[in-house]
Amino acid sequence: MTIKTGDKLPDATLSRMGTEGPEQVELASLTGGRKVVLFAVPGAFTPTCHSAHMPSFISAKDAIMGKGVDEIICVSVNDPFVMKAWGEATGAAEAGLTLLADGTGAFTKAIGMDFDAPPVGLMGRSKRYAMLIEDGVVSILNVEESPGTCEVSAGEALLAAM
Repeated sequence: MTIKTGDKLPDATLSRMGTEGPEQVELASLTGGRKVVLFAVPGAFTPTCHSAHMPSFISAKDAIMGKGVDEIICVSVNDPFVMKAWGEATGAAEAGLTLLADGTGAFTKAIGMDFDAPPVGLMGRSKRYAMLIEDGVVSILNVEESPGTCEVSAGEALLAAM
């Protein structure tokens, strides 16, 4: 089943780098009773993700937060070490965005956003999307048709839809 507007997010455990190393994060603890933007990329450091998608949320962050959003979260089927390095390399960590790893792809599969791209070595990755979540329920969902494009899932496009 592919998630859609009006659906509640499934329970999911993601990971991030904490002060003591990798730590588990329950997605419900970040979305329950809060207004959160969650966007996903096929892979940290991949061309469109690195040069377009992440920068779009960094540049739109203040305007998005001005709409009452509590947190902006980026999810990728990568490990927390890669996500930490990518957050530092892009300036996302300094900008205050939260980067979470879906190392096994379980969350991505549970919401029906997984795909494979064998020619470029991406297996079990996430489609590119952005969503607004209000108290754990998807209120806006923008999904790209092609993983190599960043238009409807860009920070500015989500902001315009809000």
